[in-house]
Amino acid sequence: MSLTYLEAIVVGAFQGVTELFPVSSLGHSVLIPALIGGQWAHDLDVSAPESPYLAFIVGLHVATAAALLVFFWRDWVRIIGGFVTSIRYRRVKTPDERLAWLIILATIPVGVCGLLLEHLFRTTLGRPIPAAAFLTANGLVLFVGERLRRRAEPQPATVPVPAKGAQTAADAHHDTGTDAVTEVLPAAGVVGSTDTSPDVRLSRQRFGPGILIGSAQILALLPGISRSGITMVAGLLRGLSHTDAARFSFLLATPVILAAGVLKIPDLFGPLGEGIHGPILAGSIASFVSAYLAVRFLDRYFRTRTLTPFAVYCGLAGAASLLWLSLS
Repeated sequence: MSLTYLEAIVVGAFQGVTELFPVSSLGHSVLIPALIGGQWAHDLDVSAPESPYLAFIVGLHVATAAALLVFFWRDWVRIIGGFVTSIRYRRVKTPDERLAWLIILATIPVGVCGLLLEHLFRTTLGRPIPAAAFLTANGLVLFVGERLRRRAEPQPATVPVPAKGAQTAADAHHDTGTDAVTEVLPAAGVVGSTDTSPDVRLSRQRFGPGILIGSAQILALLPGISRSGITMVAGLLRGLSHTDAARFSFLLATPVILAAGVLKIPDLFGPLGEGIHGPILAGSIASFVSAYLAVRFLDRYFRTRTLTPFAVYCGLAGAASLLWLSLS
């Protein structure tokens, strides 16, 4: 495989942004080389057997996951701490403990499906025309999801809160990191929620709906379907706000992206990575920087805005790419 520094940096930068923006990183990784054509289309073919380009792309995921870990490092310290205390005391009671297990359980389905179906989806559908079609479909999913969100009814959830006369769950967590008895409270992220702690709101989800939101990531195995987009839509339909849906999406994506990258890293030090270690490093740096800037932007963007602009972009870009590739 030939991989130039320009190709690596461009692909790395696009991967970092499109992995977090709800526009599909894999779809863009397939479409960009095909639309540019020439040597790019030859060098950067993700559907080729034993493709070094696929190993390169998935290796970039480590840089993207690193950017997410840096941005959310305080959250991950609490979440990992919650996991440790839940094992130590054999309980799932505090917001951090609940959120830790929500993330674990919600990432199992996509992890299993990724191991079983990734090769089939990549070789069969990882080509420019299917990727363009799925990118168009991704735009439709985002658009319809925004419309259905307005009709979705808030879902109740059973959550851990202090007994009568004690502090609220949010206050207790803020002050001591512990909770007490179980009662019924409104679902996380519903309109009008006055709780200012995002992780507490997310932890109030029931495990079943949380697993369903995480399972939506399975569709992102299709080139053109966005991992963050599909999980955000699933979260919105379960009553989460845009802010909380985006945050949960990023937290869910971190272990999946990191695991996918770690599994492919050995390929980059074998025959598939021979002679391209320099471009791989350059692409990884570009991916880390662009991903960090993207998550900073989106963390603020979704406080007041919606998925609609991304839906329009995916619909237009996918349809235009499909037309261009069909005619060329």
